[in-house]
Amino acid sequence: MCFVLIFILVDLFENLDRFIDRQLSILKIAEFYLYFIPDILKLITPIGMLLASLFTISRFINFSEFTAMRSAGISIYRYLMPIMTFGIIVTLFAIYFNGWIVPKTNRLKFSFERTVLGRHPVANVIPNIYFQDKINRIIVIGSFDKVAESCSNISIQIFNPDSLIDLQTRFDIKEMDWDSTKHDWKMLNVYKRSFLPNDKEEIQFIPLVYIANVEEIKKITVDPELILKKDLKPEELPLTEFKEFIDNLVASGQDASREKVDYYSIISFPFASLVTILFGVSVSTNRRKGGAALQFGISIIVSFLYLGFVKISQVFGYNGDLNPIFTAWLANIVFFLISISYFFRTQNN
Repeated sequence: MCFVLIFILVDLFENLDRFIDRQLSILKIAEFYLYFIPDILKLITPIGMLLASLFTISRFINFSEFTAMRSAGISIYRYLMPIMTFGIIVTLFAIYFNGWIVPKTNRLKFSFERTVLGRHPVANVIPNIYFQDKINRIIVIGSFDKVAESCSNISIQIFNPDSLIDLQTRFDIKEMDWDSTKHDWKMLNVYKRSFLPNDKEEIQFIPLVYIANVEEIKKITVDPELILKKDLKPEELPLTEFKEFIDNLVASGQDASREKVDYYSIISFPFASLVTILFGVSVSTNRRKGGAALQFGISIIVSFLYLGFVKISQVFGYNGDLNPIFTAWLANIVFFLISISYFFRTQNN
């Protein structure tokens, strides 16, 4: 609760002038931070688990319960079991919470920012959209109308699949409307240009045709849902929708390294709770001068080092230098090895 309050107060001071300019009531401000709390909980859960394990074991030690258990022949692994079991329960819940609950509240929060606060506004018309539908096919959309689900000034360019530099066919389309019953695009006022050998060109005008009826195209992966999701932030997409979005990007031949890192990070981040529990137990059972204050300080430093390491490693994944799955799990692997090493070292002392 204290961490949540700190996050809210920091954000409140940053946005206070904006709230005043928009003349928002206390209830409206409370509504905004109600949407913000799940995202805060997602971030601080590993820190909370670290502090919980730290203070739990410290209480055992302060009241000599730890000594009594050791004297009774109970090993550290035995009393670690219920703590780790609770950590596993929290981790599994956190995967669901981070993957489905947080994106829904984030979408409400971003919608609030766009409509009420005027931040990052999203217009009904999205301009200049580019897709690589296949390895040899590029789609350029001048603008997309969200309400009408129609595109204007579209160009579909089909290249030679062998060379990928020789343009074979180009479709210049004035308008393209989505037919929800057929799940297909209806193209209006189409100019088809076929580039033949010896620098010859053939032009054909087609007043109306569905993409499924065009021999050279047949089907494209681009649909209104994909266009809208492309305009959303990854934080707004539930885990299942995020996976579909990545699959569509890959199918269209686009680089999805950044999206993959974000996707796998949503899954890997909750497991940080188990790593921090192990580290917290190691720190608290190792009685040092300075007592709980020093242990608390060490734990907080480790928590922020972990979060910083996550952000730094993500940069390499975004650039494609590291495998997305490895990038997402790198911080957990490194800090797990550190925690397990420190755990065994403290138990052998």
